[in-house]
Amino acid sequence: MPSVRSFTVLPALPEPLKNIENVAQNLFWTWNPECLELFKRIDANLWSACGHNPVKMLGNIPQEKLESLAANDGFLGELRRVTEKLSDYMAATTWFEKAYSTGDKPTIAYFSAEFGIHESLPIYAGGLGILAGDHVKSASDLGIPLVGVGLLYQKGYFRQYLNVDGWQQEVYVENDFYNMPISLVRKDSGRPLTISVEYPGRCVLAQIWCASVGRVNVYLLDTNIEANSLADRMITSSLYGGDRELRIRQEIMLGIGGLKALSAMDIVPTVCHMNEGHAGFMALERIRDLCSTKDMTFDEAVEATRAGNVFTIHTPVKAGLDEFRVELMDRYFGNYFPKLGINRERFLGLGRMLPDDQDESFKMPILALRLSGHANGVSELHGEISRGMWGSLWPGVPLDEVPIGSVTNGIHMKNWLSEEIDSLYERYLGPAWADETTDESIWENVDNIPDEEYWHIHQRCKERLIVFARNRLKSQMQRRGTYHTELNHAEEVLDPEVLTIGFARRFATYKRGTLLLKDPHRLIKMLTDKKRPIQLIFAGKAHPKDAEGKDIIRHIIHFASQHDIRRRIVFLENYDMDMARVMVRGVDVWLSNPRRPMEASGTSGMKAAANGVLNISTLDGWWCEGYTPDGGWAIGAGEDYDDPEYQDIVEAQALYNMLENEVIPLFYTRSVDNLPRPWIRRVKNSIKWIAPRFNTHRMLVEYTRKFYNPAAAKWQSLTAEAMAKAKAFSQWKADIREAWPMCAINDVIMETEQNDSNNQLNPRQPQLTIGSKLRVRTLVNLGSLSPDEVSVELYYGPVDSWGNIREGSAVRMDYEKPADQQGEHWFTGLMSCDKTGQNGVAVRMLPRHDDLANPYELGLILWEKSSNVQQLNPAEVQG
Repeated sequence: MPSVRSFTVLPALPEPLKNIENVAQNLFWTWNPECLELFKRIDANLWSACGHNPVKMLGNIPQEKLESLAANDGFLGELRRVTEKLSDYMAATTWFEKAYSTGDKPTIAYFSAEFGIHESLPIYAGGLGILAGDHVKSASDLGIPLVGVGLLYQKGYFRQYLNVDGWQQEVYVENDFYNMPISLVRKDSGRPLTISVEYPGRCVLAQIWCASVGRVNVYLLDTNIEANSLADRMITSSLYGGDRELRIRQEIMLGIGGLKALSAMDIVPTVCHMNEGHAGFMALERIRDLCSTKDMTFDEAVEATRAGNVFTIHTPVKAGLDEFRVELMDRYFGNYFPKLGINRERFLGLGRMLPDDQDESFKMPILALRLSGHANGVSELHGEISRGMWGSLWPGVPLDEVPIGSVTNGIHMKNWLSEEIDSLYERYLGPAWADETTDESIWENVDNIPDEEYWHIHQRCKERLIVFARNRLKSQMQRRGTYHTELNHAEEVLDPEVLTIGFARRFATYKRGTLLLKDPHRLIKMLTDKKRPIQLIFAGKAHPKDAEGKDIIRHIIHFASQHDIRRRIVFLENYDMDMARVMVRGVDVWLSNPRRPMEASGTSGMKAAANGVLNISTLDGWWCEGYTPDGGWAIGAGEDYDDPEYQDIVEAQALYNMLENEVIPLFYTRSVDNLPRPWIRRVKNSIKWIAPRFNTHRMLVEYTRKFYNPAAAKWQSLTAEAMAKAKAFSQWKADIREAWPMCAINDVIMETEQNDSNNQLNPRQPQLTIGSKLRVRTLVNLGSLSPDEVSVELYYGPVDSWGNIREGSAVRMDYEKPADQQGEHWFTGLMSCDKTGQNGVAVRMLPRHDDLANPYELGLILWEKSSNVQQLNPAEVQG
């Protein structure tokens, strides 16, 4: 190969247009209509041809056009207004500054394998990345001191097209980073800043790019530089491509390289948030750094770093949970774990459900859970499912107390609203509505929106969707070599007056993309109804290696090719953020029918609801919380099935019945002015319930209050005074583990305090009246521990037919006095009998320390042994 010296050519912007470059380089424009209109005004066709990428567009505008714009007072006035808006936004006092004006400001580092910020930066695949993009946008709006950390993929995720048989094909298009709204991080010398990450037998370099997203910077690592070998340049080649070895290389670069990149830029994170397990190796690097720079042992460094780590789990689906063979871990970490000061067995045990199982692979979610002080699922149901999946990491802990919480996902409202709906909200909710999206009272003003005004806007968005669909379908047909006479078909598909149902998502089997096609004759009848027809728009990609998902797409294509329904059903190729915006704004109904409980959250339905689109979904993920009977429809009642085939049959029939008997009649019920007023009433109910609850402003406030600020405070406390507190905490844990086997619950005495002194108790069948107080005294042997190092608790609640406490509650017992035997102590507690029926109570003991992130952090819990259990002692009855 010849020696090539590269250089960058920049657009020659006239002086009056210099500010447009600053606007283009800050992705603030992606959620601000005024900025988008500015770029469209330059050249609407070029804007579209450049994929809505202002940096690329500016580089393709003829110089004469630039000179013309520089002399256009109207354009310059608009540019000035947009520039001032960005400047005012960056300087404004934020929610975080108002809420947390005292104390040191933390730095939260948010690690994610993908960021879906905009289609002009195609380094995302689906929901995980879209959520990450909305996460950083709301962090910017709220002023949360956060930086993003990810990878910059040379080819991003694949572009989808279908062959003549409807089978998905993939093509990878190289990204031109120098024509994207990102910039290289450079040293003072002007050279790119690089970091070095150790891999087997060599070091791999990565340069750092920065995407400015309002007030938040997202740093993206890129290994495609000349100093690396060809294989290493491919580490950041594509998202979710390649084999397991490429995946572990990518995750090493994301986690270990990501933390090194922050250090190279003098950014010291207080809290590190792992968005899924892909970034789990970050937790190891954080430990290694403290071991090497602060002279700490592994256990001491774990205590300091765990306090400042947050882990969000995003899927219960096994295919989405990364794990690596032991051979791969040995190859890539054989020289790494000695730097942590631990042996191979302990290192591998960090990623295993059973640490001593030599045959178990290394699981990234387990590594992240073991090394995080806070963990959460992404909906209430998903939190519950996650506690069931991973609860055995905390043996003896009741399922509902497993320390995995939930923060339900949301959307960045401004990013997904149509310009018309945004303007509508400004008029009727107030000009500052976007700053108060969590205020439920603001959303009550939706009732003041005139029905005809809303419906006119919705129909305009629908017409825009149909034009988009026709153009996309025509280009798809041309690419497949369709006869010219057949292309007229694309101009006839879809009707703006027909009830339009959208289904767009990743085509995984559990999402059941063909559930609506289960009874084709019944569906065709609805599609071809002369008076009240429906029409369907499908979109979405299957993973390149998911043959079953690809077959679902092909089945839809074959079904849609039938002559009598071709105008009523279309599949749009290459689903991306641009298409998603058009679809969630323009359909009438958003359909989601995952097989419960496989959908962790889902957010597309939230985007649709914000635009006035009604949802139909199974009660899974977010819809368990989002569904209200007067604001959408639920398929089934949240049942769980052992037979998935039977589940599909039952729920398909339920869906057909709902469409035929409720949805279709409601949509076509019109008033004398041809408005579907009952439908619009349901739309308004949907917006009022969903909009204030399912947005990322609410989500980020929740993360800040529940996780970020407590984690930051704990990190700052433990790492103060040369890590003295972290070292002491580690030693305390070691002492507790050593002393714990000697601890025991030796005796439990239960006494009653009755409301009615005449209520006599049968010692064989103790009975209490509701409202009674149950006093429990317990004798525990603490060995060498002191009473303030433990929490002795009553755990009580309803008892099932097997004698197990379900949905129990815990109340801490008070220390009473030392007992006669050395090391033994009495504790006492009082509980109220507030529920009738069979109830139970058990005594347990846990370690107690102010620096524990949760009581189960050590994995130690001691329950009273069944051999000690005695019936209630009614000897003392007090009126």
